[in-house]
Amino acid sequence: MKPLAGQVAVVAGATRGAGRAIAMMLGAAGATVYGTGRSVQESPSDIGRKETIEETASLVTAQGGYGIAVQVDHTVPEQVEALFKRVAAEQNGRLDIVVNDIWGGEKLSEWGTPFWEGSLEKALRMQQRAVHTHMITSYYAAPLLVARGKGVIMEITDGFDYRYRGNLPYSLAKISVIHLAEAQAAELRPHGVAAVAVTPGFLRSEEMLDYFKVTEDNWRDAAAQEPHFLQSETPFFVAKGIAALAADPDLMSKSGKVFTSWGLSDDYGIVDVDGGRPHWGRYAKEIGFYD
Repeated sequence: MKPLAGQVAVVAGATRGAGRAIAMMLGAAGATVYGTGRSVQESPSDIGRKETIEETASLVTAQGGYGIAVQVDHTVPEQVEALFKRVAAEQNGRLDIVVNDIWGGEKLSEWGTPFWEGSLEKALRMQQRAVHTHMITSYYAAPLLVARGKGVIMEITDGFDYRYRGNLPYSLAKISVIHLAEAQAAELRPHGVAAVAVTPGFLRSEEMLDYFKVTEDNWRDAAAQEPHFLQSETPFFVAKGIAALAADPDLMSKSGKVFTSWGLSDDYGIVDVDGGRPHWGRYAKEIGFYD
């Protein structure tokens, strides 16, 4: 009933959205979860959201795991190094799962603006927050995984291929994360450690609900503004898939690949917490989104 019992996970970027849900579902599967982020009760991040990592840790514990909140700015190598030194000290060197879900680009995207007309500072800061942070986190996490000869690094992204995503800096950040998983898998494979990339579909995060001025109770009302929103999924849909993937005894055979929330639903029989099984891939193909 607890396939990840005794395992230790670090979810980098666990304050809200997919990161929070992933931490909770890993906890529900029995893991001890270190949830990191910049937003704590005394000091919220520049995103301006109300969620905190302390709340995430409490929610992990409520799911049956053990949540530990650690304030970390993953753009600062010294803070990330200190995080993994703490994990090693407190868990006797054990680390099983690393989830790179750091983003922080909400206020940096300039949709509809050609890259040469947009802000170079914002474009570069997006790469720092959404790509460099993943590299820094994996750099300090990998030695613990390699030392034990097992474990997985999961890169959370947007999209499952290398096509353009509507904005150059955003596209570069999300595609780079996919290649990070592929490249890490190649170098970690001889040591028995896996690396994968995972994407949700149309994510119904807290921020997206606020954007459409709806709640999880009446989210379908947002279809009046955006009909595609009816195909959205809660953060728990991809989170349940990630927990199932982490517990898969054949995980090494999947290393280096990109997984989707809807594909994981097909593979593991995942049902969203609202009872639905949204399939963004099939829907997008039907409407010609990927043509």
